[in-house]
Amino acid sequence: MTDKTIRGDAASHPPRATEGGWLNRLDRKRAAGPFLPGHRLPAAGLSTTAVHAGTHDDPRTGAVGTPIYQASTFVLNADQYGSIEGGFARDRFIYSRYGNPSQWAVQEKLAALEGAESAIVFSSGMAAITATVMAMVDRGAHVVASADLYGGTWNLFNQEFPTFGMSATLVDTQDFVAIEAAIRPETQLMYFEAITNPLLKIVDIPRLAQIARRHGLRLVIDATFAPPVAMRALELGADVVVHSASKYLNGHSDLIAGVAAGPRKLIDMIWPRLLNYGGSLDPHACFLLERGLKTLAVRMRAHEQSAHALARYLEGHPKVRRVFYPLLDSHPDREVARRLLKNGTGNVTFFVESDQAALQLVNALRIPKQATSLGGVESLVSLPFNTSQASYASRQRAAIGIHPGCVRLSVGIEDAADLIADFDQALAQISPAKEATHA
Repeated sequence: MTDKTIRGDAASHPPRATEGGWLNRLDRKRAAGPFLPGHRLPAAGLSTTAVHAGTHDDPRTGAVGTPIYQASTFVLNADQYGSIEGGFARDRFIYSRYGNPSQWAVQEKLAALEGAESAIVFSSGMAAITATVMAMVDRGAHVVASADLYGGTWNLFNQEFPTFGMSATLVDTQDFVAIEAAIRPETQLMYFEAITNPLLKIVDIPRLAQIARRHGLRLVIDATFAPPVAMRALELGADVVVHSASKYLNGHSDLIAGVAAGPRKLIDMIWPRLLNYGGSLDPHACFLLERGLKTLAVRMRAHEQSAHALARYLEGHPKVRRVFYPLLDSHPDREVARRLLKNGTGNVTFFVESDQAALQLVNALRIPKQATSLGGVESLVSLPFNTSQASYASRQRAAIGIHPGCVRLSVGIEDAADLIADFDQALAQISPAKEATHA
């Protein structure tokens, strides 16, 4: 590794602050990054970007692909000392909690996929969400957020926020009158999920962005269910996009990670929260994430093909009461999906007659594994009442449409015919509900 590489890419870094220098200029501008020096991929398709953006061949050995920089600390020199003094330590390698070449490589790939100036990886999706939200608000802040939230985010707003003197109002993602009415003088942030869990509502991000701009608020979108090959939330008006990278971005159910991406100015605001909360992603995990991202586009095509075929099959089955999949004409948000989604997702949610019937179904399945999480190459099935929304009371689940018999399915990349055959035999094993007897 060359000395130039150790120091970072000087072209993407602000010059050291001196009297009358960069910090005192009104026309100063933050550069994209920080990224490793070397090739910059020209404008390319998403598959090409997924494979090549941010990936750096080893300059010493010529090995193809970014090495794992398994180091906790880096040699200091005058340049690093000056970066700390001048306020741009994020642009130098000092200590792996602050930044590591493995992090910079995968961050460049993620930024390129999202069309962002900058990105930061975290040790979990919740680390990314927490750092991002806390960087966007001040003491006493109020947040308007979706009522259909991932359980961990719901806990952040309802359990952690009150301890900081902050509050959140949770609203129907599609009731724009209620969303605007929930905004208060102390509101500082709007937070929504691009596709909700588990009912797969498609959130109209451009419309939310209009509300946010009208009131001078920032809009953060959790796009875990809609990776950038399906939707680019920043282009639709979001200020920052976050993901649980454990899901579709990595795609192999072997990694816990998160990411936040957006303008360099806002990501620079989030970075100190990463340092304070300690949610740094280790170099080997960065390698796994970068490797997983290379196949994102082809994996998503396979997810979509099998999920769409299975959703159509389930919709026609007599023991299935309702199916939610964004590409079905029966989906209530089909028009929004056509407008915002570049392609589909691998998630299908459907209802059978009861939670007992749902338990019988998942126990009879042979291919999908009963497990929480989603977005892996293998199909995963779970019941929201005892996994993702287990922290909700039954009345809260009912209020957002999670009724008994709800099954959440993350369709992997298996052959659609095999999945359909498996569901056919499993649905056949659901026993009819017993009639109530009367004395």
